[in-house]
Amino acid sequence: MQTKYKAKIFVTLRPSVLDPAGVAAQSGLLQMGYDNVEQVRIGKYIEVTITSPDEATARRDLDKICDQMLANPVIENYRFDLIEVETQTGVI
Repeated sequence: MQTKYKAKIFVTLRPSVLDPAGVAAQSGLLQMGYDNVEQVRIGKYIEVTITSPDEATARRDLDKICDQMLANPVIENYRFDLIEVETQTGVI
């Protein structure tokens, strides 16, 4: 039996890494009069649909996918939420 999952992946720069896009966005917001914005950090949002025999395997595979391709572990952190979408029984 296979289960289809949707992963919502959030990739952000590590706190110690300078975020030039975030600095530029914050500057723009200040120029627009939003002087109450203290910090802006820009990240990535990615959705992946994956089929797996169980949630633990899906999480393990997604962790590898994020670590090896979707995020740069040297400068970025990632987390994901996993939602079961559909179970396929294989019955004909």
